Amino acid sequence: MERFSAVLDALGDRVSTPAPVVLLDVVEENIRRMQEWADSHGKRLRPHVKTHKCVEIGRMQLAAGASGLTAGNLSEAEIFARAGCEDIFLAYPLWAAGAKAERLRTLADRTRLSVGVESVGAIEQLAAAMGDRAGRLGVVVEIDCGARRSGVPPHDAGRLAALARERGLAVLGVFTYPGHGGTVGAREGAARDQADALRTAVGSLAERGIEATVVSAGSTPTAEFCTDEVITEIRPGEYVFNDHDNVRLGDCGPEDIGLFVASTVVSDQGHSDVIVDAGTKALAREGNPERGYGQVPAYDGYLRLLNEYHGFLQLPETGSRPAVGERIPVVPHHVCPVVNSFEELIISNTAGELLGRWTVDAQGQLN
Repeated sequence: MERFSAVLDALGDRVSTPAPVVLLDVVEENIRRMQEWADSHGKRLRPHVKTHKCVEIGRMQLAAGASGLTAGNLSEAEIFARAGCEDIFLAYPLWAAGAKAERLRTLADRTRLSVGVESVGAIEQLAAAMGDRAGRLGVVVEIDCGARRSGVPPHDAGRLAALARERGLAVLGVFTYPGHGGTVGAREGAARDQADALRTAVGSLAERGIEATVVSAGSTPTAEFCTDEVITEIRPGEYVFNDHDNVRLGDCGPEDIGLFVASTVVSDQGHSDVIVDAGTKALAREGNPERGYGQVPAYDGYLRLLNEYHGFLQLPETGSRPAVGERIPVVPHHVCPVVNSFEELIISNTAGELLGRWTVDAQGQLN
């Protein structure tokens, strides 16, 4: 991670801190490597845009071979559809009421759209929103494989799929999210749980005479273990940038991190830590008191506390101390909410060349 400091030194005053700096050559390699993995294992790759929220990066993923994109809400789907994406999966239990009903119909006319469902009420709402155009909307039943978030038990997927079919919606298959694979040592087990649950769900649809042509698995931490033949596509998001948590979990190396936050030391009153200009407004509050809220490898330190505009950089008892005014790179623990904090990405490379600034097109879009 020493190269982050070298990049930041090369960029100099052209970057006003705090700011997210993207290493484009690393991102390109991350995209290539994940696409190659999917292709070699016979899986479609449908990246989740929640990580980068950037049209330019979405276009890179599609150009590399992605079959479509995954969105987390209607706004994200609309933005990427307007940018030309022809196939979008909204992997969320959308409640299509009020203005969202009209937006849904418009979006389904613009792109090949599918939506996650996991309740009778949501299915009825989607069918009512689409009216006589219900067949234009694909639905994918969400099941719970152990994350205990949203999603029905796998054996119940067929019941919902049958209802959606009765209401005229186009039933495509099933999906899940192995969120319980996000701790050290849990990735492979979560992937097994995922495959078992998806196989049960596919069987549940088959009992109702419905073929699951989409069997969608997810998450960057479990992606390399999504080899089961029941799976037809994967939906990783973080892989495009990676972060400290991905390194900690073992699904990438430090050299695969493609984004850091440029920050500046703004105060040193002789305490055990110094103050940087990256607080919760820049980094969100991702992490915990034990691991901190962002890593600063240049000084073997970490942000032990965040206020809105202040980051408390805890330093080792021995070692060098950054000076006030010095620029330092912060490696996020979880990159997704960090990107959402900014309107633009500073595009550089590992040689420290400033290549441009890309808009975070879906920044702050929450509905």
